[in-house]
Amino acid sequence: MNIKKSLLLVKLTALIAIPFSSLAEPTLRHGYIDTPPSRAILCQKGTNKNCGPVMYEPQSVEGPKGFPLGGPPDGQIASGGVGQFKQLNEQSADRWHHVTVNKGSTEFKWTLTARHSTDSWQFFITKPDWDANKPLTRDQFDLTPFCERSDGGKQPTLHVSLTCDVPERSGYHVILGIWTIADTNNAFYQVIDADIE
Repeated sequence: MNIKKSLLLVKLTALIAIPFSSLAEPTLRHGYIDTPPSRAILCQKGTNKNCGPVMYEPQSVEGPKGFPLGGPPDGQIASGGVGQFKQLNEQSADRWHHVTVNKGSTEFKWTLTARHSTDSWQFFITKPDWDANKPLTRDQFDLTPFCERSDGGKQPTLHVSLTCDVPERSGYHVILGIWTIADTNNAFYQVIDADIE
C-alpha cells in the first residue's frame, strides 16, 4: 500500500470514529433527577418541547459550584450557566410541563451516569411570592436549602435517593437540585417544575 492510500485510510477511519465517539460520550457523563422528573429529563422524554441539545444529554448540566454565593449567574441557573443548554433558562408560568409534588416528606432520586467524589446534595425552592414569568435568579429562591446531605467526598452509587421535607407552598414552584462534586470546581444543576399540593 502506498503512502497516499495509507493517509486516506487514516482519514476515513478518523471521520468514521469521531461521530461515534461523540455519540458515546454522553453515556459517560454525570447525572439528573428522575423522581420527581426534572425539566431536563422531561426534555429527553419529549414531554417538554423545544429544549435544544439537553434533550440528548440531560445528565450534562454541569456548571461552577458554590450556589448561592457562586455558581451560575442569575438568569442561567437552570442551565448551570452552560450556553448550549440556554433553552432551560426560559421561564414562564406555562413554558414547562409541571409535575405534582406533595409538600412534606418527598423522595428525590438522582440517576448518575458517571460517579464522582461527592461533597453534597442540596435542594432549594422558590419563595412563596416568586414571579413565575421572570427569569430564575437568586432573588426568586429561598437561599437556605430545604434539604441537604454531605457525603464528605465519598463516591455515590448510580442511584441516589434523598427524602426531604418540601416546605409549605402551593401551586407552581421551581425546585433546584444541586449535586456538588468534591474534587472539581463543578456541580450538576437540575430544576423541577413542581405543582405543589
